[in-house]
Amino acid sequence: MTIALRPGTTVVFAGDSITDSQRLDSEDGLGFGYPLRVAGEWHFRHPDRPVNWLNTGIGGHKVSDLEARWQTDVLDARPDVVSILVGANDMGWHTIDPDGRVIPAEEFAAGYDRLLAPLAEAGTELILIEPFLLPISGTVMAGPAPIDDAVRKAWRTDLDPKIQVVRELARTYGAHLLPADGMFAELAAASGPEHWSADGVHPTPAGHAALAAAWLRLVA
Repeated sequence: MTIALRPGTTVVFAGDSITDSQRLDSEDGLGFGYPLRVAGEWHFRHPDRPVNWLNTGIGGHKVSDLEARWQTDVLDARPDVVSILVGANDMGWHTIDPDGRVIPAEEFAAGYDRLLAPLAEAGTELILIEPFLLPISGTVMAGPAPIDDAVRKAWRTDLDPKIQVVRELARTYGAHLLPADGMFAELAAASGPEHWSADGVHPTPAGHAALAAAWLRLVA
């Protein structure tokens, strides 16, 4: 069953840089990625059903960072729908940040659960987007850190249990799951991973379009 977006519905997009997409540099605060594409396509299709779209993504953030600002950035907006995409930094923090550490899946799960509990209590509709990693090849830079095939292999080992956490939480809370990791795996097999993400984490314009199209299939 899809989520009904009625006139005046408030939708909050929460997450890291994939959601952020330079939102502070955009006139409407939605950034230049999938939240903007979702909003634009929705209003193109449904000019009679205006929706209030809010983007609260911040680059580099992990579940624990979202939790620290959850009240002011999400709960205080009294949203009808909350869409969450987080996990890439929980996967790579120990590689990219000298002060980082490996975050166990159990810690990721506990923090994510604390994000969802007050929303579920308030009757908020939830869309959980799987974190994802595309199998690009070669070395790219993530800040000062070189990310090569060996690092991505280790990241994949770390990420898979966290993807399972998101899937389990979606079942627990009756949330709508956007299976982005599987979606991008299929797309990458058909046309190459670099078409969808140059660094394996951040989507290209085509990748953002794919996320937006999948997101819009969850609402009506």
